[in-house]
Amino acid sequence: MKILNTEIVKGKSYELVINVAKLHTRNSMSVPVLVHRAKKDGPVILLNGAVHGDELNGIEIIRRLINGGFHKPDCGTIICIPVLNVFGYLNISRNFPDGRDLNRVFPGTKNGSLASQLAYQFTTHIAPHVDYMIDFHTGGADRVNAPQIRCAPSDKKALELAEIFASPFIIHSKTIGKTLREMMNKMGKPVLLFEGGKSCIFEEDIIRNGVAGTIRVLNHFGMTKDRPEPKYKTVTLSKSSWLRAPFSGMFHVTVKNGSRVNKKQELGFITDPYGDFNKKVRAPHDGYIFCVNNAPIVYKGDALFNMGVAAHEESLMTRQDD
Repeated sequence: MKILNTEIVKGKSYELVINVAKLHTRNSMSVPVLVHRAKKDGPVILLNGAVHGDELNGIEIIRRLINGGFHKPDCGTIICIPVLNVFGYLNISRNFPDGRDLNRVFPGTKNGSLASQLAYQFTTHIAPHVDYMIDFHTGGADRVNAPQIRCAPSDKKALELAEIFASPFIIHSKTIGKTLREMMNKMGKPVLLFEGGKSCIFEEDIIRNGVAGTIRVLNHFGMTKDRPEPKYKTVTLSKSSWLRAPFSGMFHVTVKNGSRVNKKQELGFITDPYGDFNKKVRAPHDGYIFCVNNAPIVYKGDALFNMGVAAHEESLMTRQDD
């Protein structure tokens, strides 16, 4: 196995880099890539964080796995990239300095934008060696995700691993064009996309969920003897849709993220600053809340809650994804 022009020998650890570009000061910018290959053969698993530079929970999940020695497997190889979008991370920003979203340019091009060039290097030098990937994300802006694994419903191996990961939710989610997940799927490599919490902060419950789930997956492949007991009964949601604000105003959430809710149950309310306006936001059907918008001010049409239903409840949906 040869990664980034380095021969990966059994029983050895490596600190490699993807060379990206130089800053305006001419200092070099690179993406650290940690590789450890066990003495025994086994699969190659990539733990990847911060495709969006402000999504910090995934970085901390991978850091704790490294700190606990779980990046050194009993068999196979583990590749850790805690921070893929190093430019966004340094600026605490979702995107690259030119405003491009790294997760919308895969597989990238050799001479394209800076984001596209990094995507190309990943696609060329990292992806071909990977058998499975866990990609860690959070909600963007004020959107807070309950811990969840997103999988394409056609990816049977990923769905099997998602059950082993054992987050509170598995979300059936089609791939989006030019994302890292789509590129890896096209290469025949199953991907677990972990979503949990929101950007720009560390959230202990989310981090612990991600760490424990990853260890369970590593245990499944014989890479570690550790196996934390799941704390949740996983619910698989086969359909989901956004519930949008019917009015503009100040938004107050009254439901707990991750909750099971019933049709017409109050989820929150929207007010004006003057005490004359107060409108409740109610669930359009039975289901589960797995993402909440915590923005205090909303406009009509803003996404407030992402609601999902299990396969046997699909008839409860009043509308499809939008």
